[in-house]
Amino acid sequence: MVIAAPSSGSGKTTVATGLMAAFAERGMAVSPHKVGPDYIDPGYHALATGRAGRNLDAYLCGPELIAPLFLHGARGCDLAVVEGVMGMFDGAAGEGELASTAQVAKLLRAPVVLVVDASSQSRSVAALVHGFASWDPGVRIGGVILNKVASDRHEALLREALEAAGVPVLGALRRASRIGTPSRHLGLVPAAERRAEAVEAVAAMAAQVREGCDLEALLGLAKSAGTLPDEPWEPPAAATGAREVVAVAGGAAFTFSYAEHTELLTAAGADVVPFDPLRDEQLPEGTRGLVIGGGFPEVYAAELSANEPLRKAVADLALGGAPVAAECAGLLYLCRELDGQPMCGVLDARARMSERLTLGYRDAVAVGDNVLAPAGTRMRGHEFHRTVVEPGAGAAPAWGVRAPDRRVEGFVQQGVHASYLHTHWAAVPGAAHRFVERCRTS
Repeated sequence: MVIAAPSSGSGKTTVATGLMAAFAERGMAVSPHKVGPDYIDPGYHALATGRAGRNLDAYLCGPELIAPLFLHGARGCDLAVVEGVMGMFDGAAGEGELASTAQVAKLLRAPVVLVVDASSQSRSVAALVHGFASWDPGVRIGGVILNKVASDRHEALLREALEAAGVPVLGALRRASRIGTPSRHLGLVPAAERRAEAVEAVAAMAAQVREGCDLEALLGLAKSAGTLPDEPWEPPAAATGAREVVAVAGGAAFTFSYAEHTELLTAAGADVVPFDPLRDEQLPEGTRGLVIGGGFPEVYAAELSANEPLRKAVADLALGGAPVAAECAGLLYLCRELDGQPMCGVLDARARMSERLTLGYRDAVAVGDNVLAPAGTRMRGHEFHRTVVEPGAGAAPAWGVRAPDRRVEGFVQQGVHASYLHTHWAAVPGAAHRFVERCRTS
């Protein structure tokens, strides 16, 4: 089932994560999914279910991969819960329904549970729900969960109104302040940065959902989902050969990654070894390639800078020609400095915090040959940051951004590919193969 809402801030994450945890507590194998490019919510989903949180992004991966990627993640599970993004019909700007929760629900043939912020309204809730239920006949809203309900009297008024609208109420959650999910400049603080508190927050979400929702009715609704004719996605395997160690940055400073990237690298012939740039003073033994994804290095700039042995090891590896794929946070880490703190110095660029939020999907093309793609390869990406890198592109840029604006962006030098764009390699599976092959030949 898909958990959607009329707008952001309605309570999707609380309801979706709470449902995942509540059903997992029953001993069910629950597959967690998130619509869109978001990295943070899947971290909480993983805590709730004990399984990797997976993204379903029709812009980054294409609509044709949504069902296969879903089936891959949900293989062997009893139930799948998909948390939507923004308002139910909101997607990529100027692209109609593309990448919206509604589109993903249709592609999965899944019923939708609409989470409505019911504060400051009563009978009007029926008009709101009726509008969402009738806007697109291809989307099946199977029920409503009312959030931020003030009292028993308020709940009775809401239920009476929705009975006339013909949409069942599957839950009513009271206003609650006990669930602590703090935010900062890019949204919620990732679960990996606040492990104990995050576990407590997920438990509180589960308790709130158990108390306020009809779990049996919700499970019955999920069982009504249509059958998908697609085959599960599988990462394409490479020809047999020597396996190469690819180090992947993790820990509190580098929490953004897609589960499929590790699976693609493994299938391509890599032994993926995680390391924490905040704590480890050396790269994993035998490292032949390096992947540094997104995260919050700006929050940990002093600690990252203080780990001088690792900064030197990263610089030596990169300057020796080994393949390095760095996205957003990884780009900042490779710069000479971040907010005045020395970083790895691989790139002749400086990074700093900015008050301006850069956010949105990007349509890009590889400017030249690099460790991820040959020149001319088209990829779609997503930018989400409050930092600036100066200069914004090297002598050999990583991408030519075609939409929504026209510019070059990022850096390609020797084996380094560094860019602000987050990409999903499942859309271009040759990227992992190309990267691992470069590990063998560098």
